[in-house]
Amino acid sequence: MAEGVMSRRERLRAETIREIKAIALRLLAEGGPDAIALRAIAREMGMTAGAVYGYFATRDDLISALISDVYTALVDRVEAARDAIPADDPGGRIVAWGEAVRGWAVEHPAEFRLVYGDPVPGYRPPPGGPAAEAELRACTGLVGLAAAVWPHRRGRAAEAHFEWADFSPELTGHIRAEFPALPPAGLAFALRMWGRMHGLVALEVYGHLLPQTTDPAKLFRAEMDELIDGLGL
Repeated sequence: MAEGVMSRRERLRAETIREIKAIALRLLAEGGPDAIALRAIAREMGMTAGAVYGYFATRDDLISALISDVYTALVDRVEAARDAIPADDPGGRIVAWGEAVRGWAVEHPAEFRLVYGDPVPGYRPPPGGPAAEAELRACTGLVGLAAAVWPHRRGRAAEAHFEWADFSPELTGHIRAEFPALPPAGLAFALRMWGRMHGLVALEVYGHLLPQTTDPAKLFRAEMDELIDGLGL
């Protein structure tokens, strides 16, 4: 068999795994995290529970795989949106990232809640978390956006007193290696920028904005515009 060509058995296994994940995400959307159960998935697929356990040994394994897939899909989308904007337009890249986060979350509210909101009862994540690579990409991407506009933030009184000790050693080590010119206040700005993006998105996904506004997208864009205006870009 040629290298890189899957055997029929491998193709069938991959297809079954995709079907299991698709059903799990639908159950999540319909009934929340509690609805994800290997036995329920087995019934829908016409399989025995034992057969499903041959693909995912535990429900935790399945949930970890779902979180990894979902988070990776989100990061792929926001990175693509950012990279569609020229590097010499750092403000536009921030807006593109934020708009991509919101667009994905509105289209995939259950998946957003799985990653950022509702805990799955009884779920125990693997060491390092279920989506460590995607999480690192998201963190690096956001801080990269902040680093690109940081020269416009220098001298702000509100950010003058941050120290590396204000952040976790793991985060600090990664950021200092990736962005050696960025001071602690730059990392603080990145986290605050994330909060401005994430806060309105979470309010919208959880249904707290629609009673107050008929156009959450307009509200979100105004928040992004104000963020960029504050940078003097």
